[in-house]
Amino acid sequence: MSRWRWRSLILLVYVIIGIYIAWVYDYITPAVLRDVAEALLAVFLWFLVLLGVDLHIGG
Repeated sequence: MSRWRWRSLILLVYVIIGIYIAWVYDYITPAVLRDVAEALLAVFLWFLVLLGVDLHIGG
């Protein structure tokens, strides 16, 4: 493997461990994930928002 692939792999493992730790210590919750998903939908489907489509997940 080349040097940049090793660095990328190490960075990926570091981020995955960080996400797990944040989940275990309740920094990431299902409510946070829902809010992020709603925001991403609004960003990528902004034209639907302008047409009045409600992109809120859940209720």
